[in-house]
Amino acid sequence: MASITSVELNYLVFRYLQESGFTHSAFVFGNEGGINKCPIDGNLVPPGALVTFVQKGLQFLEMEANLNNCDADFDEDFSFLQPLDLITKDVHELKKMVNERRRKRQRGKTKESEKEHDGDRGLTREKERQEREKEREKDKENLENHKEQELQNENQISREMVSDQEDKINGTKKEDAKKKDRVNGTKKDDGKKEGKVNGAKKEDKVNVKLEEDGAFGGPEPMDICTTSAFQPCEFLKSDVTILEGHKSEVCACAWSPTGSFLASGSGDSTARIWTIAEGTRKLDSKNDPSSVLVLQHIRGTTTEKNKDVTTLDWNGEGTLLATGSYDGQARIWTTNGELKSTLCKHKGPIFSLKWNKKGDYILTGGFDGSAIVWDVQAEKWKQQFDFHRGKFFTIIFFYFFYKNSKIEFFVRKPCLGSTLDVDWRNNVSFASSSNDTMIHVCKIGENHPVKTFAGHQGEVNCIKWDPTGSILASCSDDNTAKIWSMKQDKYIHDFREHSKEIYAIRWSPTGPGTNNPNKKLVLASASCDSTVKLWDAELGKLIHSLNGHRDRVYTISFSPNGEYLASGSPDKSINIWSLNDGKIIKTYKGNGGIFEVCWNKEGDKIAACFSNNTVCILDFRM
Repeated sequence: MASITSVELNYLVFRYLQESGFTHSAFVFGNEGGINKCPIDGNLVPPGALVTFVQKGLQFLEMEANLNNCDADFDEDFSFLQPLDLITKDVHELKKMVNERRRKRQRGKTKESEKEHDGDRGLTREKERQEREKEREKDKENLENHKEQELQNENQISREMVSDQEDKINGTKKEDAKKKDRVNGTKKDDGKKEGKVNGAKKEDKVNVKLEEDGAFGGPEPMDICTTSAFQPCEFLKSDVTILEGHKSEVCACAWSPTGSFLASGSGDSTARIWTIAEGTRKLDSKNDPSSVLVLQHIRGTTTEKNKDVTTLDWNGEGTLLATGSYDGQARIWTTNGELKSTLCKHKGPIFSLKWNKKGDYILTGGFDGSAIVWDVQAEKWKQQFDFHRGKFFTIIFFYFFYKNSKIEFFVRKPCLGSTLDVDWRNNVSFASSSNDTMIHVCKIGENHPVKTFAGHQGEVNCIKWDPTGSILASCSDDNTAKIWSMKQDKYIHDFREHSKEIYAIRWSPTGPGTNNPNKKLVLASASCDSTVKLWDAELGKLIHSLNGHRDRVYTISFSPNGEYLASGSPDKSINIWSLNDGKIIKTYKGNGGIFEVCWNKEGDKIAACFSNNTVCILDFRM
C-alpha cells in the first residue's frame, strides 16, 4: 500500500502556507524543512493539495466506519460522525458510534411521526374554531350595516317633514316669508357650502377606492427591486494590454514617474522594464524584445527558489529603478537595463524598499529585522537600524473546513522579528513596522528611535505617512487600522470595522501638501474580509465600505486626481471604485490572482500583476 513520506508532507504544508498568504511562515518552514532541496516538481502539484488530501482521507475513514457488515444504506448522507471523531478514534470505535447514532435517529423518527399525527388532529380542530369565529364576525358586520342604513333613512324622513312645514308657514305670511326667504337664502348658501365639503369628502373616498383597485387611470405600482439597478461596466478588450514574458508569478509592478516605463518583478528572478507606447495592445518579450528590458538577478540557470524579486521602486526623476530580492540584495538599474549597483548587507529576504524624495538614499527592510539606509552615490550602506531584532514567539496557524466544521491546529515557534514595511517621513526620517507588533520612527544619525508606537496586537503589515508627513497610518493582523501622531504616544484613531486581517493601507493624494488641496484627505484599507474601507482621516469615521470582491483584497491604489480607487484580489478581478458614492464603475476579470495594482502619473492607465505570469494594462479614460 502506498504511503506519504515526510518530505512530501512537508512540501504540501509549505504549499498550503504559501497559498494561504502566510508568506513569512512559509519562508521559515521552507528553510527549516529544506524545501529548496526537495525533488518534487511544484508545477505538478495542484492548488489546495493538502486540504484535498486530508479531506479524502477523512471521507474514506468515514465511509469505512459507515459500511459496517455491508448493511448500511448507501443513499444516506454520512452525517453520524464529526471531523474530530474521525481524527481521534479508530475504525472499530467509529462503527459502534455509527450504529448507536443510527438507532437513536430511527427512534427519533418514530416519535416525530407520532407527534405529527397528534398535531394534525389539533390543527383540524383549530381550523374549525377559526371558521366559527369568522362567521360570528360576519354576522356582527351585517347587523351594524343594517342599523346604520335604518338611521340614515330616519334622518332623511325628518328633513323632508321639516321642509314641508316651512313651506306651509311661508305660504300664509308673505312678509314673514320674505324675511324667512332672506334667512333661508343664507341657510341655503351655508347648505351649499356644506354640501360642497361633504361632496369633497365623498369624492376623496371614491378616489381612494379607485386608486386601491388600480382603476384610477394612473400607472400600475412598480415592483420593488431589492438589488441595485446599477451594473458596473467591464473593460473592453480593446482597452486591455497583456504583457507576456515572465516565467513565474509577477509579485510587484510600478510606473515610472516620468515617461512611459513600467517595471515588474517576478518569482523567475527577473525584473522587467516595459516601454508602453500609445495604442499598444499586446507585448511579448519573445516576439518584440525591443519593447522589454530583462533585468537578470541571477547569471545563468539555477534551481534555487529563493531569488524572487519581491519589491521595486523608481526614484523621483524616473532615471533609476531599485529592486529588492529574496537573496537579501538590493540592486540599482538604469532605464536602459544596466546594473548600476548591488547593495549587500541583509541576512535574509528584503520585504520593502523605498527611495527618499531627494533621491540620495534608499531604505530597505528585511527578514533579519533590520532597516538599512543606503547612500546611492557612495554605493554602500550609511546606517543600519536593528530595533526589530529581539527574539519572540510566533504562532503558525493552520485550518481547513470539512462538512461545515472548522479543524484548527497551531505551531508555536521562536523566531527573530522581521521588518515588514518601511516608509520615509522626509529625506532623513522614516518609520518601520514589524511582526513584533511595534512601529519605530527613526532618523539618520540617531542611534535610538525618536518615537515608538505600541498598540497593535498582531503583525503590522503596512505603514504609510500622510502627504504632509505629520500623521502615520498602520494596519495589522489584529484586524485594525490606526492613525498615529508624532505629538503623542497613543493612536489618535482606531478603526475596528474590518473582521479579518488588514493587508494594505493607502492615503489619497488629496488635502494639504498634494495637487488636490481642496479635497478631503481619505485613508483606504484593504482586508482579508474581502472589503475595502474608506475613512475620514480628520473625524476618524467610516465613509464607505466597498463590497465587491469575493476573496481577500491584497492591493489598492488611488488615482492621481483622488476621485477613483483601484483594488485587486486573488478572485482574479480588478475593480475601479468611485469615491463619491462608493460604487464600482469599471471592472476587469483576468486569468490569475492579483498581487499589485498601480496608476500611471496621468491617471489614464492602470497596471496590475498576476499570478499567471502576466502583467495587464487597462486603458482608463472616462
